[in-house]
Amino acid sequence: MFSSYFRLGFEHIVPLGADHVLFVAGLFLSTAAFRPLVWQVSAFTVAHALTLALATLGVVHVAPGVVEPLIALSIAAIAIENLLARGFHWRRPLIAFVFGLLHGLGFAGALQSLGLPDEDLVVALVAFNLGVEAGQLTVIAALVAALGWCRQARWYRARVVVPLSVAIAAVGLYWAVQRL
Repeated sequence: MFSSYFRLGFEHIVPLGADHVLFVAGLFLSTAAFRPLVWQVSAFTVAHALTLALATLGVVHVAPGVVEPLIALSIAAIAIENLLARGFHWRRPLIAFVFGLLHGLGFAGALQSLGLPDEDLVVALVAFNLGVEAGQLTVIAALVAALGWCRQARWYRARVVVPLSVAIAAVGLYWAVQRL
């Protein structure tokens, strides 16, 4: 059972989680340094694990009609901040945490639609979260493989961060309108 929920979590990111992939890409683009990226992704992970658990246990419930457009707006917001801010700012992990809370509610909707075993709920939640984390790390590894060689270049922001952030923002805004 652990492996099946781990796989579901992973697949919810790669290949099925385009919204999550774009959010993680937005975090990746925000800084060329490794440590700030880790802080942001960790804050995001803790937050979505928290709301996923709370929603799955029935403590929190927010309608998908509210959560899904907000997730799309969070994608656009993180990309727009990439355009407005130069470099890492201390508030970025806090922003990632808040947006992670939204994404966790989205994960909860997806996970609940699959059905959860009552007898091993904690194991299923842990496995799903670990699968999501493995999916996130896979996305980051792919981004490092594709862009890591140029992240310190002077032209990186102008030729990579700005155009990709514009594209991510456009997709996020499109999805927000589509999901309303």
